[in-house]
Amino acid sequence: MGTVLVVGASRGIGLEFVRQYAADGEQVLATYRKDADAARLRKLGATALRLDVLDAASRTALTTQIGATRLDVVVLSAGVYGARTAGLEAPDPAEFDRVMHTNVLAPMHLITLLSPHLADAGAKLAILSSNMGSIGRMANASGWLYRASKAAVNAALRAASLELGPRGVVCIAFHPGWVRTDMGGAGASIDVVESVTNLRRVIAQANDSHNGKFLNYTGEHISW
Repeated sequence: MGTVLVVGASRGIGLEFVRQYAADGEQVLATYRKDADAARLRKLGATALRLDVLDAASRTALTTQIGATRLDVVVLSAGVYGARTAGLEAPDPAEFDRVMHTNVLAPMHLITLLSPHLADAGAKLAILSSNMGSIGRMANASGWLYRASKAAVNAALRAASLELGPRGVVCIAFHPGWVRTDMGGAGASIDVVESVTNLRRVIAQANDSHNGKFLNYTGEHISW
């Protein structure tokens, strides 16, 4: 069994990753912000680690909490959607900062901080992106701030793959599907169990040929 770190584990897709990996006997490290969330993660069998992805000191403290532990799988699932826009509505500057700092800046810092902890051969780094971050597939302007943030984190993942791939670390950006979570809404097409079950299968089967790729939760390639 390996060691899995799930960042953004308090709810939704991240929480389901924790539940499934822990149920399968993996050693799971799971990040939280609120004490009530920590208790839920511990009940599932995970080691709960406090983290505010927007706070530099908290991000650095995460590596102290991890210590010398080698990580076989890292899942970066923390993210926000921001304002629900339908067209070219200029984002509020504060909202722009919140979305970009959460969805792009935080993952870039975390990749830098966590890369020394990734076990070299066969380790997996997975970022939950979105089909909305695909420039090639874009068909409308709805949620354009969120789209921009996910396109940016896709580029960051691709850059990370060029650095970490030669070490044997497989770096993948995922579209988790349109999932029934607080973000996806009740009208989404799949439930969180189906999404994560498929994501875990693709992560487990990923090899060097998947490094630096953008994949659907069922494993198909998505155009950047």
